[in-house]
Amino acid sequence: MTPLPFRKMHGLGNDFVVLDARTQDLPMTPARAAAIADRRFGVGCDQFIVMEPGLDGADVFMRIRNPDGSEAGACGNATRCIASLVAAEGGRDRVVVRTIAGDLPVEALPGGLFRADMGPARLGWQDVPLAREMDTLHLPLGRGVLADPAACSMGNPHATFFVPDLDAVPVAEVGPSLEHDPIFPERANIGFAQVLSPEHIRLVIWERSAGLTLACGSGACAAVVNTARRGLTGRRVRVTLPGGDLVIEWREADGHVLMTGPVATAFTGTLDLDAYPL
Repeated sequence: MTPLPFRKMHGLGNDFVVLDARTQDLPMTPARAAAIADRRFGVGCDQFIVMEPGLDGADVFMRIRNPDGSEAGACGNATRCIASLVAAEGGRDRVVVRTIAGDLPVEALPGGLFRADMGPARLGWQDVPLAREMDTLHLPLGRGVLADPAACSMGNPHATFFVPDLDAVPVAEVGPSLEHDPIFPERANIGFAQVLSPEHIRLVIWERSAGLTLACGSGACAAVVNTARRGLTGRRVRVTLPGGDLVIEWREADGHVLMTGPVATAFTGTLDLDAYPL
């Protein structure tokens, strides 16, 4: 094949390989996506993104794959990145990004920030989904001193543990088993939140299939929803992640979650797709 252009983008260090398939079909399989996402044998990324044509009111369709090639329904940081590209192409400040989980309107703000409407938080046990009926505000799940998380869906499954000292949590040790716990039939992203004030939390996320990442937009949204449901914060919160800060607002009027943060392009290059077998 002709060398295929790609971009390496990130939101607060949560990084993506972005391919543009809006004007050409790309032979892409889960195995090929996983190979490109590999940090040693490929380009390397937390999520692999393909831009596809947007139809019926959407400006672009964003297909998201995890590093293992499985498809994901949401990625907040990638949503801002893709919206920034489409907005720059058309000289616009508003873009609608479509995903398999729904349409996400994004607005360009001063200072290089983008605000994405991530849609409503879904709070039912079947929405997450969980393996059986239970209260999503208090899951019967724990590891050692970690216990009593809350769960919700932001287009993908999340559980949030509330901890007094984030630095004392062995996230890399407990993350894999929590992600794969039988309570989550589709696995889950696991957040660990330390509430610093009603307007500020620290957060680390163990992402489903990606492991520890520097930032997770949908995880930040879920954490604010869950801390607010517990009465630990208000509905507008600054979330400090290892890669930087996001501002999350859980809108009371309609239950939508707004996420504001920066985007960046690390570098551009070309791929030889034939080097990555189907």
